[in-house]
Amino acid sequence: MTQLTRRTFTSLLALAAAPSFAQADFPNKPIRVTGPFGAGRGADGATRVIAEQMQRVLGQSMVVENRPGASGAVAVVAVKQAPADGYTILVGTDSPMSVDPIVMENPGYDSTKDFKPGNGILRSMNVWYVAPESPIRGIADLVAAARSGKPTSVGSYSAGYQLGVEWVAVLGNTKFNYVNYKGQAQVITDVLGRTLDAGMGDMSGALPLIQSGKLRALAVSGATRHPSLPNVPTVRELYPEYENYAWTSFFVRAEVPADVHAKLVSAMQTALRSPEMKRYFEANGSDPMVDFGPERMSEHLRQEIARFRRVADAAGIKPE
Repeated sequence: MTQLTRRTFTSLLALAAAPSFAQADFPNKPIRVTGPFGAGRGADGATRVIAEQMQRVLGQSMVVENRPGASGAVAVVAVKQAPADGYTILVGTDSPMSVDPIVMENPGYDSTKDFKPGNGILRSMNVWYVAPESPIRGIADLVAAARSGKPTSVGSYSAGYQLGVEWVAVLGNTKFNYVNYKGQAQVITDVLGRTLDAGMGDMSGALPLIQSGKLRALAVSGATRHPSLPNVPTVRELYPEYENYAWTSFFVRAEVPADVHAKLVSAMQTALRSPEMKRYFEANGSDPMVDFGPERMSEHLRQEIARFRRVADAAGIKPE
């Protein structure tokens, strides 16, 4: 081998090895965590707690940014367009990841192909609620009112919650007048003002008002009753097929190197078992998804898409 050939060969080897060496010190700069909700809404609280715990493990700061809009699609597209280097993480929730691909004609991404999950973070029940003086005492009354021909309005604020509402309408063989809002605060205001018959949404946001008597809960969406609302039935007690949770997981672009992805997953799993996260789960009545590693989370996403597609088809909801 000539000297020139040896040099060329050595240079090629160095170039081939460079990507691996470049990832060896990951992370060496701050990591951006992009959420599809406004500050203080949805899973924003959990995101900030787990980001704080992860940065202790990784030794780099994690900066949470909120990119609301288009039922979460704005944030997802932003992460899809970012470099696939692990320095941009998506806070993927049920609405943008499993519902938007069904109800939007072109959300700008394929949640199962363009991204791969880290570890699941949490899931939480939804709650149906009315004004304290409302004559509606339960889901059966709400369905009966709609069946009677009286316009019956139910409000919420994301595509995921909308399909949760439509699912009850399908099971009750009726139709609700669904009203879409930008956030739960507006839903609650109109429920209390009696311009909405009922609202449905995030448990953590509604629970303090329910416990104080300012709202009255009709039902929760989980498989069992909520520990903080033991006297409130599940929708499942009326319709056994119904079980619905809002969930949150971190995702990265599908092209992120395997070693970087593995390091992020490991940091997540350590953070999820921290005392700080355990206290968050207990305080908010959320179920931790510690055991939902990347493979299980991928399967969960596929199952959620299939389930919501059946609900959309039954409700006659077409992509727009």
